[in-house]
Amino acid sequence: MKYKFLNDYSEGCHPAILEKLTQTNYAQQSGYGNDEYSESAVEKIRLACRNEALDVHFVSGGTQANLLVMAAFLKPYESVIAAESGHINTHEAGAIEATGHKIEYSPAPDGKLTPELMAKHLLKFPKYHTVKPRLVYISNSTEYGTLYTRRELEALYTFCRENELLLFIDGARLAMALTAGENDLTLEDLSRLCDAFYIGGTKCGALFGEAIVISNPALQTDFRYHVKQRGAMLAKGRSLGIQFDVLFTDHLIFDLAARANRLGAKLAEAFRQLGLAFLTPPQTNQVFPVLPDTVIQKLAEQYEFFEWQVIDENSKALRLVVSWATPEEAVDRFIQDLKACYPL
Repeated sequence: MKYKFLNDYSEGCHPAILEKLTQTNYAQQSGYGNDEYSESAVEKIRLACRNEALDVHFVSGGTQANLLVMAAFLKPYESVIAAESGHINTHEAGAIEATGHKIEYSPAPDGKLTPELMAKHLLKFPKYHTVKPRLVYISNSTEYGTLYTRRELEALYTFCRENELLLFIDGARLAMALTAGENDLTLEDLSRLCDAFYIGGTKCGALFGEAIVISNPALQTDFRYHVKQRGAMLAKGRSLGIQFDVLFTDHLIFDLAARANRLGAKLAEAFRQLGLAFLTPPQTNQVFPVLPDTVIQKLAEQYEFFEWQVIDENSKALRLVVSWATPEEAVDRFIQDLKACYPL
């Protein structure tokens, strides 16, 4: 059976979550997120962000989190600005458009938006005949595994406030971003440098689940109505609360993310030692090496991965992803097989 470097959600969940789910299985609790485990998880997230004013909602997945936020925050004629590679633009089957909101995107080779890239979308004419940009969507880490710095995020948020735009951060891999070696952001920074973000659990040790965090008080009122109307309010909300309660106990989510990043760095170093290039600089648990087609074909005999982008007629960029649960032996075996493709 081929080993998969396809994504970071091929495994189930961390054993501590399964243990907690089993231990609490017969305890009767209120439904719809009003259980003691969800309440504990909310408090732990607020404590980690050092912000007691945050509004926190648990939902089952990333696409659900994204469409909920945009459907709730935007008026029918308002649009979303995103990078061309943004998940909402490429991998969500038009979920945002299905809520009635146009995505206006800009090419961003490293997956990151800048004020300059966003500015062109504000030049609308004639007034009342075009959509009105209202929300900026970014991912951290990005779909290319790259990171926003504190200075970059500050510049984005300043631009947004100056132009009456909301800033929303897709945090499917936020834990990986915050534990990356080059990162200089904290959860506390995020809670003051955007209007809302979500903390991904699905790709970092949970069975499923994301935590939507709304920091802008004006956007908090009645958000739960949207959660319910969109089918995201689980009767057994405890199943989400327990998972995040465990993930935010003793920094577990960040320990798992750091491990994934370490294995990603190990993969990246092996490519560097062979003098190979990358589509984007490796910073987290996603690595995008550029390889000849002949080498790709050989590796594909033993491993699964995405052929991400055609570079030229003889080479492609791959996406290799390691997870919190990837055995280090699998990474070592891949490196050994990679080196065998480049005999001295």
